[in-house]
Amino acid sequence: MAMEVTQILLSAQAVDSTVRKQAEENLKQFQEQNLPSFLFSLAGELANDEKPVESRKLAGLVLKNALDAKEQHRKVELVQRWLALDPSVRAQIKACLLNTLSSPAHDARSTASQVIAKLAGIELPHKQWPELVGTLLSSIHQVPPHTKQATLETLGYICEEVSPDVVDQDHVNKILTAVVQGMNSSESNNDVRLAATRALYNALGFAQANFSNDMERDYIMRVTCEATLSPEVKIRQAAFECLVAISSTYYDKLAPYISDIFNITAKAVKEDEEPVALQAIEFWSSICDEEIDIMEDYGGEFSADSEIPCFYFIKQALPALVPLLLETLLKQEEDQDQDEGAWNIAMAGGTCLGLVARTVGDDVVPFVMPFIEENITKLDWRQREAATYAFGSILEGPSPDKLLPLVNVALTFMLAALMKDPSIHVKDTTAWTLGRMFEFLHGSALDTPIVTSENCQQIVTILIQSMSDVPNVAEKACGALYFLAQGYEDMGTTCSSLTPYFQDIIQALLQVTHREDAGESRLRTAAYETINEVVRCSTDETASTVMQLMPLIMMELHQTLEGQKLSADERERQNELQGLLCGCLQVMIQKLGSSEATKYVFAQNVQNTDQLMGLFLRVFASRSATAHEEAMLAIGALAYATGPNFGKYMPEFYKYLEVGLQNFEDYQVCAITVGVVGDICRALEDKILPYCDGIMTQLLKDLASNQLHRSVKPPIFSCFGDIALAIGEHFEKYLMYVMPMLQSAADLSAHTSVADDDMTEYTNSLRNGILEAYSGIFQGFKGSPKTQLLMPYAPHVLQFLDSLYMEKDMDDVVTKTAIGVLGDLADTLGTNAGPLIQQSVSSKDFLNECLTSDDHMIKESAEWAKLAISRSISF
Repeated sequence: MAMEVTQILLSAQAVDSTVRKQAEENLKQFQEQNLPSFLFSLAGELANDEKPVESRKLAGLVLKNALDAKEQHRKVELVQRWLALDPSVRAQIKACLLNTLSSPAHDARSTASQVIAKLAGIELPHKQWPELVGTLLSSIHQVPPHTKQATLETLGYICEEVSPDVVDQDHVNKILTAVVQGMNSSESNNDVRLAATRALYNALGFAQANFSNDMERDYIMRVTCEATLSPEVKIRQAAFECLVAISSTYYDKLAPYISDIFNITAKAVKEDEEPVALQAIEFWSSICDEEIDIMEDYGGEFSADSEIPCFYFIKQALPALVPLLLETLLKQEEDQDQDEGAWNIAMAGGTCLGLVARTVGDDVVPFVMPFIEENITKLDWRQREAATYAFGSILEGPSPDKLLPLVNVALTFMLAALMKDPSIHVKDTTAWTLGRMFEFLHGSALDTPIVTSENCQQIVTILIQSMSDVPNVAEKACGALYFLAQGYEDMGTTCSSLTPYFQDIIQALLQVTHREDAGESRLRTAAYETINEVVRCSTDETASTVMQLMPLIMMELHQTLEGQKLSADERERQNELQGLLCGCLQVMIQKLGSSEATKYVFAQNVQNTDQLMGLFLRVFASRSATAHEEAMLAIGALAYATGPNFGKYMPEFYKYLEVGLQNFEDYQVCAITVGVVGDICRALEDKILPYCDGIMTQLLKDLASNQLHRSVKPPIFSCFGDIALAIGEHFEKYLMYVMPMLQSAADLSAHTSVADDDMTEYTNSLRNGILEAYSGIFQGFKGSPKTQLLMPYAPHVLQFLDSLYMEKDMDDVVTKTAIGVLGDLADTLGTNAGPLIQQSVSSKDFLNECLTSDDHMIKESAEWAKLAISRSISF
């Protein structure tokens, strides 16, 4: 049954592309014509020690790809395809894979480990291959070291692949025993010890019961801590990675070990090689993350019934931990600012210090200030840079009262350093620190501002001058200006002190975008993002400048669309630039469209809006998802700003709208397009009617598809509401399709036992989308003779509201929308709704609860709902 595939696999790796393509085609045909033989041949190749390592490795890889895929719908297909194979074929393939674990070739063993884990991920949840774990463990102590290493690696991958509930506790205990024994210092083979340590990392999620048992936990912790002292650097690194994982998974079990761990990590940070030291710092960053989360969840109020108590490990460790981290800041690398992906001891230490500041607030300041004062004026650039980095790192966390006196003194010093310091490193960190000052200590929330009418001009002048510095310093200067503008945006439009400098700032930023080296250090992107922020915070006084800026940006976009012959790299850069320019135009359109005075002038300039629309449509001809997203968002803004006049663009734009709604691959484009449909509905109202059949058909197809990313589904439901609101009773013909979909989605979302934060967030956004759909539909039919058509659906809507109220896990946004829907239902159905609302289990309690809410938005919604309900019944 197995076929000879060695030559095809070797040819598939040939340098000659013709040979390679032919081999790939042969493999594809073989797979399509005879899947069982294809998979068995690959497994046989992988298991055969007489075959070349290259063909064996590729055989394993192709086998793995035949079992798993990134896209969920494809993954499901491959799983079903495997389970449909004859059990005897599957057994033969699995036997080949298990045999490969004893191969002398490391690559073959490692590939087999991964394939076995993929199969475990398919079979164990279906209660198949129950003997797998037992088979792997049965002979682990009698086999040669290389087989033991492969077996431990396989166990680790299996733990990564399957969820803990499909492996029974007896097996978990045995896996952990084998793993921890393999990690033990008595294990003489380093490869075995490393595989075991990495396997523990993957198995930690399975060890809940074992970590609850004092003796077992002590043993696991002792062996892990011992492994951090192994002579082999990779083992030390893997052991610290385990400690990092333990800190987040079992934070509540760490108290007995924390002082020992501090000593181990401190020694590693001071003396060990960089990969190990980085993990040792990461341990404390992870503890900070845990404590920040706990304090956010409980608002710092701990009661005996808090799920996880906060042990304040960071607060207790401060006197020893902060000096340790400050010392790391002096270990900078000469070229760290130039390399974007750089990560080293100094950066890790600064990041951890920032987390410490967020964890303990004011308490960190007295430990850091002496270091800053001592080093900020030293001759060695490393000391000045470290002091500046330390200061920037502690600006988020401590209270403004504690920081403002320090920042007011530091501001003048930092501005001078940004201009005059001879070291690029110091300037770079200084510009970053200024950005942090403006981000956290400038804005409407503060009584005493650090930016005043007296010092604003000096700040702006120096930041503008720094924009002509080397790219990494210029990029940070743009960032500082971004946060300076953002601080004014949240103060309301009347008091922007940037108004007098608006033109100079925009001009300087435009110059940055044209620098020869603007492609380095994200400089061009930072400049455009800052232009956007400065425009957002601008006042009506500067509207004429924004109007003048618009044709300049349009001209730049026009130039990127002219047909030049470009290399792949150049095209990518050009697509990125198109995205930035569309984003910039979107912000300007939004700004001009948001004030009555400018909106009228903007909408009257027909030539301008025609040209804008023409440019955005041309961007769709490029093949770039980023540019598509930005152009689509800009069109949404244009629809809002031009209102009913947008109708004239619809015949031309509609085909691109349809393409966007069909874009399953770039699902963000799809989601944004759905949002733009909402914008257009608000702009055109019932003039959208001629396009509704096409749009609704596509939206219903999207919802029915298992290929579309789940995050697009909530906006589609909201969009139904937008369409219904726009076309009113004409929505009648879609009710029979939309309402059953809303009902089944509502049933699904009402009773989800939610395991993690992501799922909770998604469930709430799904509920909100469904409620927005109901709200739009009820409001759309209000006052129409056809409101009766909604009566059959009302009981289900009320049932949905009841179940949401009973579950008690709505966030504030859902609560506000839900109480609004109750009001919409009463308002639209009038006296017909009365008896239904009276029969509903929780409407009265829900309403009363919302009427007394601290959230004024919820309260406002509830007061309106109360009025609508009292008109339909006497409550």
